[in-house]
Amino acid sequence: MLATMDAALRRGDGEEGHVMNRCRTEIVPRARALAIAMLALPALTTELLAAEELPKLGADLALTSVAGLSSGAYMAGQIQVAHSKDIVGAGIVAGGPYACAESAASRIFPFWPTAVAQNGTQALYQCMETSLGTPDPVALATRAKELAEDGEIDPIAGLAADNVYLFSGKKDDTVKLAVVQAAKRFYKEVGVDEGNTALIEGDGGHALITAQGGGVACGVSDTPYVSNCGYNQAQAILAWIYGPLADPSVEAKGRYFPFDQGAFSDPGDGLADEGVVYVPQGCAEQPGCRVHIALHGCQQSREAVGDSFVKGSGFAEIADTNRIVVLFPQIKASTINPKGCWDWWGYTGLDYLGKDAAQIKAIWAMVERLTSAR
Repeated sequence: MLATMDAALRRGDGEEGHVMNRCRTEIVPRARALAIAMLALPALTTELLAAEELPKLGADLALTSVAGLSSGAYMAGQIQVAHSKDIVGAGIVAGGPYACAESAASRIFPFWPTAVAQNGTQALYQCMETSLGTPDPVALATRAKELAEDGEIDPIAGLAADNVYLFSGKKDDTVKLAVVQAAKRFYKEVGVDEGNTALIEGDGGHALITAQGGGVACGVSDTPYVSNCGYNQAQAILAWIYGPLADPSVEAKGRYFPFDQGAFSDPGDGLADEGVVYVPQGCAEQPGCRVHIALHGCQQSREAVGDSFVKGSGFAEIADTNRIVVLFPQIKASTINPKGCWDWWGYTGLDYLGKDAAQIKAIWAMVERLTSAR
């Protein structure tokens, strides 16, 4: 069409030619640019729609569980304790007890960023390494009870019936075994029956352990922090939380939905633009499925390792055959959080442990969307 218009314009002369020449030099280029822009719109629209709205699936809120690796393990514990009324269990892989990084100095002088730096020091040297000593489960349980009394988290009694899976890799030099053992003692102090808590000391480094290909060799602590040690940790976590499960599917048969996390968070919350939810076919068709929140560790977000954690963890395959929706929220790296960790020491604000903490509130809003009626 544009070529025909050009040919017609070239035949003009005189006053009409002047007008036609002006059309050729000014109007046609604009028309051509507009036409090109219009042709580009479908591709642009497709790109914008790549992140969908998180679906309402009518899942069962009271059967929600959570698990994570490293910083994701600490955040898993924070979500579990904050929302104990609805969380039925947690998987803590290479993580320590609730509120481990909250320093005494940060509570006496709660001024950001000094308090954050003090918490960060404690996180590194008492909640990962133990050069400053090991965490104090009794004191941390007392802290949790204080927060419950203040209404910042659900009543501690909600934890009593939870099933808790804890794991420490024999070659994990990032988070020491003593820290994970302190987490087990914390759960005892807050009333979780000892028979409901399992602490596994297994093969592996600082990684989520799988029984499938991909990731790094067993015992290696390196990107993407998914390691094949012949042990299906995702299945072990979910079976400990929910009881006996059907065998996982050979490959994921449901659908991974990238979704817009901006609908649930504010710019300063540290969340990436997109999260992912895995929906088995049965959960897309019928309500009543369970929701499991799977939290990546530091340097393990999609931004850092692609879908190595989301698709390589094994959660989707076991979810397929057991009516479980798997939510994979995502953090982004930033100047204050260069490794893309979940906030377990207060970088988003010193109120990072309760239900109104920025990241906990955002993730729980995602859970509430998934459990809303269709």
